[in-house]
Amino acid sequence: MAAAVKYQPTRLLGHVFAPGSSRSFGRSLSMPSASRNTHHHKLNLIHASISHVDPTPLSISDDSSTETESTLILIRHGESLWNEKNLFTGCCDVPLTMRGVEEAIEAGKRISYIPVDVIFTSKLIRAQMTAMLAMTQHHRKKVPIIIHNESEQAKTWTQVYSEKTTKQSIPVITAWQLNERMYGELQGLNKEETAERYGKEKVYEWRRSFDIPPPQGESLEMCSQRAVAYFKDFIEPQLRSGKHVLVAAHGNSLRSIIMYLEKLNSQEVTNLELSTGIPLLYIYKEGNFISRGSPVGPTEAGVYAFSQSLAVYREQLDEMSHN
Repeated sequence: MAAAVKYQPTRLLGHVFAPGSSRSFGRSLSMPSASRNTHHHKLNLIHASISHVDPTPLSISDDSSTETESTLILIRHGESLWNEKNLFTGCCDVPLTMRGVEEAIEAGKRISYIPVDVIFTSKLIRAQMTAMLAMTQHHRKKVPIIIHNESEQAKTWTQVYSEKTTKQSIPVITAWQLNERMYGELQGLNKEETAERYGKEKVYEWRRSFDIPPPQGESLEMCSQRAVAYFKDFIEPQLRSGKHVLVAAHGNSLRSIIMYLEKLNSQEVTNLELSTGIPLLYIYKEGNFISRGSPVGPTEAGVYAFSQSLAVYREQLDEMSHN
């Protein structure tokens, strides 16, 4: 049985995306055609909450001939109260522990000089807390605002009317497709007690196989289908348009996305381990995802030496902080 390994992304990833029709919602985001399956989260109503977000982020290049680069940051949420108790959490909605709060803040420090224009999280509070806490550390000091478009009343009541305020805001899109995989009848059970009850091999099979779900739950394959479809339909278009994206989600939904980005097979993805609160950075350029691993912090030379645009962005933030 293959041993689980800690993720150390290193490869150059090549994906060429066919241009599709697009529509805009608000002035900050451009999304794909409406002809999607009805189960996809509808994002075209974001204008009701943030209708005047500045579509042009802080310039990250003073060379017009430089190819457009965008950044993708993936963060698994910090430790939750059920992680601490060693319980199967799945889609149960529980908050972070104090350690989880500290992990989220530390993640924010590591990405504090990396641009973020839009944030995607799951519908679960532990992922949303992680994104919000991480952004408190960002040197741009923009405020993340969750977009509520679940009803006409929600859209009306959360409307922002200040141009100045919206320019200093970052839209946060929540989507159930980014939720942790649903563990069915295991949710809320202690992992050690479950292993004693069903046998270690059976529980390992439920947790680590690609296509075998726990009772009444999702397999990793099923989780991957919804998470990757959402990534392709709603997150990738943001990167193609030059937006810098942060995704705060869960072990299995992020493993699914990384499987797609890294072209991993089913065995490789089942051995993939993601630590809580550790950001992973990708550069999206010319249809390629280039993995940069986990940034150590804003002074790490390797991250900024790799990308001229990130280096320029960091210099601009430094200048702003001294003005």
